[in-house]
Amino acid sequence: MSQMSRFALLALLAVPVLAQAGDSRSLVGEGMGSYYGNEFAGSRTASGERFDPGAMTAAHRTLAFHSRVAVTNLANGKEVVVRINDRGPWGKGRIIDISQAAAREIDMHRSGTARVRLELLD
Repeated sequence: MSQMSRFALLALLAVPVLAQAGDSRSLVGEGMGSYYGNEFAGSRTASGERFDPGAMTAAHRTLAFHSRVAVTNLANGKEVVVRINDRGPWGKGRIIDISQAAAREIDMHRSGTARVRLELLD
C-alpha cells in the first residue's frame, strides 16, 4: 500500500460519515441534550427569527445557522431532524437545546433531558 493510500484510509477512518436516504451524515458528538419550551415563544433567536416551540429547530454553540442536524435519543433510538437557528445551550454539560416539538418526537419532553447523538446532514 502506498503512502498516499495509507493517508487516505486513515483520513476516512478519522471522520465518521454515514449515508442514509440520500443524506450523508457527519458525527458531531454525543452528550446531554435538553429542550426549551413555551416560555421563550416569540423571542428572537440568535439568527434573528422568532422562536416557535412547534417548529423543528435547535440551538447549538458552533454549528452554522440553518444547518440540519439529526438528533437521536440514545435511550430509545428515536430520531428527529432539526434546523439550527439559535445559539446555546447555556446549561452546563449540554450539547444541544431542541424545540418542544422536536423533544416530543424523540420522547424527551417528559424528562427534559436525554443522552443524544448529533449528526450533521449534508
